[in-house]
Amino acid sequence: MQLSRRLGLWSAIGIVIGVTIGSGIFRTPAAIATRVPDPALMLAVWLLGGLISLCGALSVAELAASLPQTGGWYVYLREGWGRLAAFLFGWSELLLIRASAAGAIATVFAEYLLRSIGYGSGLPGAVTNYVAAGAIIAAALINVRGIRLGALVAGISTIGKFGALTVLVVLSFVLGNGAGASTANFTAAGATGWASTVTAGNFGLALISVLWAYDGFADISFAAGEVTNPQRTLPRAIVAGTLAIVAIYLAANLAYLYVTPVQGIAGSRLIAADTMERLLGRPGLTFVSIAVTVSAFGALSATMLVAPRVFFAMADDRLFFTSVAAVHPRYGTPHVAILLAMTLGVGFVLTRSFEQLADTFVLSIWPFYGLAIAGLYRLRRARPDLPRPYKVPGFPVVPAIFIAAVIYLVANALVTDPSWTSVTFAIVLAGIPVYYGVFRRP
Repeated sequence: MQLSRRLGLWSAIGIVIGVTIGSGIFRTPAAIATRVPDPALMLAVWLLGGLISLCGALSVAELAASLPQTGGWYVYLREGWGRLAAFLFGWSELLLIRASAAGAIATVFAEYLLRSIGYGSGLPGAVTNYVAAGAIIAAALINVRGIRLGALVAGISTIGKFGALTVLVVLSFVLGNGAGASTANFTAAGATGWASTVTAGNFGLALISVLWAYDGFADISFAAGEVTNPQRTLPRAIVAGTLAIVAIYLAANLAYLYVTPVQGIAGSRLIAADTMERLLGRPGLTFVSIAVTVSAFGALSATMLVAPRVFFAMADDRLFFTSVAAVHPRYGTPHVAILLAMTLGVGFVLTRSFEQLADTFVLSIWPFYGLAIAGLYRLRRARPDLPRPYKVPGFPVVPAIFIAAVIYLVANALVTDPSWTSVTFAIVLAGIPVYYGVFRRP
């Protein structure tokens, strides 16, 4: 069971950006502004999330270069901490992580698609859910057809979404004065009549939303077994893609805030569409809604491209049912794993809200990110002979910053939302008896 290496540097960068810029920057600013109703702190939480993600990208690039195998984070956990840790990650991917991610991205796709053809917030939520489910199915079928087609869709949408965000930023600062924009919006004094008290707990919850927007910086590692010259390509793609994302996210939030004060952002669920409508009227709204629709579908396609590789790697390791590792005889793709991910994603999107999906995703996957990065220290001691064509700059400080951020994220979630956080972690830990009862073997 082997997958072909067909993805070059630009395709890999396209997947990094395509997975990451999907729905977060177009949907989460409202939740962040609500939790952090202070302009400077709102921008600070975006910058902090970018720095945390960059530390993670710089760190995981070493693992990706040393262990360029299909499965990404699953492989890093297996090599760093053993088969149980890897199984729990795959278990969480199956029950929580990717289904939540696909559902959240597809929800934004559906919302902006319906907005672009004239439907507003009065449309029944079930309609949005069914449109989102249809998008998940379409993205899965594209990726069953072939990785090059899936990467092409992700690449085209990457150009579109990056271009649309650039246009939004430029037009905001060029035409903003005529639409009531003001630099006063960048200060707390500009938020007249708006409560600006920010608690540490709310700042932490806002960081969860920001990290949802930044998530995806290392998802290309899931398809590492299909990347050409992976020891060189993977680190360059991960770091370059993450730097580009941090830059465009900060620019987009500056543009949002320049055109709309923080209280307006808090009340704007589809902030990109509302910003362009203020600048250009209905044509601007239609343009950005179509661009975000394409963006979200590209991210969904990229998610369906990389995520099933975890199930494939697990089955190949006999930590999952071996039939899931089947490769399509004609298209050469892990079609069973892709269809499994599709089924779970449809189930989630039909039963949960966007906020529930996004928060569940972050709380269930970022602890594994921290554990995998912590494995760097162990691997350097236990396997000094492991090839390391790329090493983390600033080691051991840079990985430690990322790990500390993950610990803070989890601790804050346990304090501010103990019920749902406990449920999420209980589902993850429920995989322990499953592992020992069914899949444990030498």
